Order: sequence, then C-alpha cells, then structure tokens
Amino acid sequence: MSEAIAKAETPTNSLSLIMGTDQNKMASELQAISNFQTMVQHQLKDGQDFGVVPGTQKPTLLKPGAEKIQMLMGVTSEYNVIDKVENYKDGYFDYTVKCVLYKSGMQLTEGLGSANTKESKYISRDGFSMKNTVLKMAKKRAQVDATLTIASLSNVFTQDVEDMQNFNQRENNETMTHDEAFNLKLNFGKNKGKSMGDVLNENRSYIEWLAENAQKPEFKTAAKLLLAGKQQPAADDKAHEDFDPTTIASSKQTSEIANLAGELATQTKNGTPLSVTNEVIQQIVPDWKGADDDWKNLTVAQAEDAKSQLQGLLAAFDKK
Repeated sequence: MSEAIAKAETPTNSLSLIMGTDQNKMASELQAISNFQTMVQHQLKDGQDFGVVPGTQKPTLLKPGAEKIQMLMGVTSEYNVIDKVENYKDGYFDYTVKCVLYKSGMQLTEGLGSANTKESKYISRDGFSMKNTVLKMAKKRAQVDATLTIASLSNVFTQDVEDMQNFNQRENNETMTHDEAFNLKLNFGKNKGKSMGDVLNENRSYIEWLAENAQKPEFKTAAKLLLAGKQQPAADDKAHEDFDPTTIASSKQTSEIANLAGELATQTKNGTPLSVTNEVIQQIVPDWKGADDDWKNLTVAQAEDAKSQLQGLLAAFDKK
C-alpha cells in the first residue's frame, strides 16, 4: 500500500520532467544544436545538397546533403527492407526501407522511407523497369528521414515527398536508360497508352517531334534517347562486349573503392577507409555488413555505383 501511495504522490506530468532537468545543461545543448544547424547551412550547397522548391517554406534535404551530414557526424548507416510488394504479374513494386544510424556501434536513431511504382512520377513508365529505381528511392527517403532526426534539422529542412518531386524527376531524367525510354508510356495524344518504343517503330517522325517539342522533360529525354539508339560495343573490345553488371567485382575495382574511401577519410578527418567504404556500400547493397562474404558477392554494377558515390563526395568536399 505504501508503494502505491508513493507512486500516486510522484508527479509524472510534463512539468515534473521540466523541473527535474538541469536547465544550464539544456541551454548548452540547445546552443550546440543551433551552432551545428548554422554550420550545416553554411557547408551544404544549394542545388546539390538541398533544393528550394518554389512555394515551400523550407528547403528540401537531398541525398548528397544527407550523406555529407552523416560523414560530418561520423555515423554509419545500415539499411533493411522491412516490407515489400513484388507483383511481377502486374508490374507493381512497393518497398519500405528502414535506415539505422550508428556511432561506434551504438544505435542512435532510425528513419523510414517507402516508394512504389504507382507514384505519379513513375506511373507512365513500365513498372518492371522501375523496380530498382523505387527501391533506391525508398532507401534515399529513409536515409534523409534518419539524418533529419539525428542532426535535429527538421526545422531547417523538409523531406516532404511532394516537395521533392521536381528534384526526383530531374534525377530520373538524368539516369533514364534506353530500355526505360523504350517502355515509357505516352499519356496524351492519339498515341496515349502506347510505349514510346512502339511509336518509334510506327512513326519515327512523331518521336523526332517530341524530342524537340515535348512539354514534359521525361518524354523529351526519352525521345532523344530512342533517336540516339543503344550504344553498341566496339567490335574489338570483347571484354566490354561481354560486360555483365551482375558478375562479381574485380580486385581492381575493390582497390579503387578503398583508395577513394581513404582519400575521403583523410579529407573529412572522420572515420577510417574501411568505415567510409562500408557506409557508402550500405546505401547500395541491402544488409551489407562488410564481411568477407559480402565482398565476395559484390557485383560489378554495385562496385561502380560505390565508386561513383565516393567520387561525388570527394568532389563536394573539394569545392569547399
């Protein structure tokens, strides 16, 4: 009975939490957060690390900016697909990814991100060709969500999916492949519902007109890709002709990754080449731990993606 009375007499409301807080310590911590936010705003590049969407209150944090903040804070990230729908019959794919951030092995926070092939920016494309794209988008959104939380930057940046639409569309256009262009479905005019590849075979002049006059950037980009045609490998380059992105990465590629990671660790003075390497590849390969088996199964495409991201981070720090 005495314990019950003691519990009843102990206030548990928000005021009790405030009264029990060291206000000097809180003021110091709040000032440190403010200082960090100011530093981040000065370090990140407009149009590269974040973007201001017309009509919105706050700039949108982009993937390069999230990567840079994580590097500055010395945290590592781990990604796991926690829910997915892979409907190969109808070409519908939906992924939810969790990004967990660690410091010295201790979990600090996590973020969630999801994407699916029925989003407005993907709806006119062939769902099968966008499977990996939506998975990467889900990972990107989870990464930004976790970064905003750990860095207390929600009052500085936003991650509203609709706010990011213009930037995501630009990225999709820049990375569009010939196959994606071929399967992109027109959603207007007399050819509505047809893939651009089919229209090219039926009426090339219409694709030529789109390449010059299409109002939507994705259709203009797709038309130009189709008119350019697939790049054929050189006849005397057998190695390139036999290139398969699913084959295992060579020792040369892994060495190049290690060298780039070493340069980045030196420039940022944060982490080791190995920790930097693992952090970057974790954003590309689900469930990457950096174990021997992980390296043995790293593909050519994944290695090239890691090299590209490391080169991008190095270029961003070189501009400071």
